Amino acid sequence: MKGGTRNGNGNGGSAGMSVTWDDLVGTALLGTERRRPAGVVGDAEEAAGGLLDAAAGGAVRRRAGVRAAVAGERPAAAPEDRRPRLPEAARRRLEMLLTDRAGRGSTPNLAELLPQWLAAARREGYAAPAAALPALLDAARSRTDLRADALTLAGPRGLWLAALNPDWRFALRAGQGAAPASDGGAEEDARLWEEGLFAERVALLTRIRLADPARGLALLGSSWRAERAEDRLLFVDALRTGLSAADEEFLEQALADRSRNVRATAAELLSALPESALAGRMAARARSCVSLGAEGVIVEAPYECDAAMERDGVARKPPSGRGERAWWLGQLVEAAPLASWPGRFGGRTPQEIVALPVLDDWQPDLHAAWCRAAVRQRDAAWARALLGPPPRPSAPVAAIGDPAKLLSILPAAERAAWVAEFVATHGLADAFQMLGVCAVPWAAPLGRAVVDALDIARDAGSYPWSFSGVMGLAERCLDPAAAEQIAVLTPAGDDPRDGAPGARAYWSEAFQRLAGTLRLRAVMLAELRPGTADAG
Repeated sequence: MKGGTRNGNGNGGSAGMSVTWDDLVGTALLGTERRRPAGVVGDAEEAAGGLLDAAAGGAVRRRAGVRAAVAGERPAAAPEDRRPRLPEAARRRLEMLLTDRAGRGSTPNLAELLPQWLAAARREGYAAPAAALPALLDAARSRTDLRADALTLAGPRGLWLAALNPDWRFALRAGQGAAPASDGGAEEDARLWEEGLFAERVALLTRIRLADPARGLALLGSSWRAERAEDRLLFVDALRTGLSAADEEFLEQALADRSRNVRATAAELLSALPESALAGRMAARARSCVSLGAEGVIVEAPYECDAAMERDGVARKPPSGRGERAWWLGQLVEAAPLASWPGRFGGRTPQEIVALPVLDDWQPDLHAAWCRAAVRQRDAAWARALLGPPPRPSAPVAAIGDPAKLLSILPAAERAAWVAEFVATHGLADAFQMLGVCAVPWAAPLGRAVVDALDIARDAGSYPWSFSGVMGLAERCLDPAAAEQIAVLTPAGDDPRDGAPGARAYWSEAFQRLAGTLRLRAVMLAELRPGTADAG
């Protein structure tokens, strides 16, 4: 390119004075060999230089002609976060985990360790580094399983930052742990309740219910009749927080709401209050359907769903494939207080009641409804009775209701022991959901049972990806101390004669990854130990 064309006095510069910006853009798109602005001369190389000069001059003139916008209001300063800062090693670890790198082969999946790291950091009471807040909020936006712990770690500065970016507004309505704390007391809460966005109002109600359920109920009652149906549904659902007999009068009134979903939610909450009038009505209906005869439990399901039953939350129309009478019976029994049944069965315990034969093939429906009632009412005695001991080796793996939900009611140690015995007896094929409700890290007997079952599956010659879900749980839930037990299983060895080709090599890689992940978890959690935080 000739030097003269790049001079402000050359062809390009003079052309820029008389050529419009659209002409320059058109020439750039077509090329100087096919089109040239006025005043740009010379061969193709010189013309290209002239075009660049003209564009540079035109850009300066365009920018010089732009009027300055009115400055917006400067945001308030970020609030101070007095919590201890992360130790340096933990800070670096957080940066690595937030890159969301998926593991390959025997490399640990850092993204899957992030929830556990956040939970541990929350327990230790650390504050997130300011530089990590954008990535932390992005992670919480894309993964709802991270939100509670991520927003707690982000703290007041995270909420301040979220208010400045519409993509992070979810943090302002995330409820517990994320609702913006107001410093103005009751007056500020009342203003936010009247003027705030719906999501902010739900978060406010949840926060107030955590501290003062009666005040939260009064706040909701002050505007209840003016709320939209879809809003009333979420507001009444927020009463789960701090639910007590003091909410009964309000919920009874909500049974007459014009929204079916609001009525159903109110009825569900009332049935969780064993002393409520609705629970009493449902108990009377359920007892009229279930009685004890000489040969076992007699069930006479309802023949109709009347208006009073519908008002109390019984849905008239059953789902496809379900009989009406069984559908109505299940709803009545599910909503009846479990404490009402021993009296109906001559003072028998839950275990004795569950052991009674049920006539005319009604046992599946009756026991399934009792299972749902035990989960709703968090009744460990009934959950224990309905679960029974783990099935024997020769017995089919089948249970009425959802065993994982029933297990979730039991104390952690009892839960782990039950699942450990189940895995030792039946293997891992039906254990995934049960393992998912066990406390982390898994108790030593449960961890040994899972590792032994994986070893048995390897020796059987199957591929490890048949157990990928359990392997993923093991990476997150096994006690890191089990790493050496896993390391013993990493040698590949020869495939069994009747096994899948190459399965042992794949298992070796899977066990290497599991052992590596457990060791990484041990280091990761050690970095968060109390007393190692930088002075702040």
